Amino acid sequence: MAIILGIDPGSRFTGYGVIAHQGAKFTYLGSGCIKLADHEFAVRLKMIYQGISQLVEQFSPTTFAIEKVFMAHNPDSALKLGQARGAAIVGAAMKDLPVFEYSARQIKQAVVGNGGADKTQVQHMVKNILKLPGTPQADAADALAIAICHAHSEQNLIKLAGNASKTVRGRLRK
Repeated sequence: MAIILGIDPGSRFTGYGVIAHQGAKFTYLGSGCIKLADHEFAVRLKMIYQGISQLVEQFSPTTFAIEKVFMAHNPDSALKLGQARGAAIVGAAMKDLPVFEYSARQIKQAVVGNGGADKTQVQHMVKNILKLPGTPQADAADALAIAICHAHSEQNLIKLAGNASKTVRGRLRK
């Protein structure tokens, strides 16, 4: 069973979501936000690193998945987001977790089936996939969606590997 820590990085709020995944079954383990808003930027980066380290200790994930940076209208915002991602990735790497990155389009496609889905659609599908009693907060839902996206990607790789080995075995028999 894989335990996946998904991270939706941000310089004011960093969402996290933790799921267990085995086959087609998903189990919700936890989610929330690391709130950073009222601190100097360097302190926020430290808080992200420490928060990720604590989440790894608490949930013992086997894998870490994070959203890739996209270029927004404001280059300064993109740079800050990149630094927040870096702090989160270092938090995972210091715990020897494998790190996987996904674009917003990949995440939405995996969870909603539409790469152009909006936040409410993502929240709705995360709630349904994980059978949650309520709708998760937007940053937490995005982080859970990232974890779900990784689980789907991992599942597809396993299927591809299985099909490739069947093909090789079939060729060897001929």
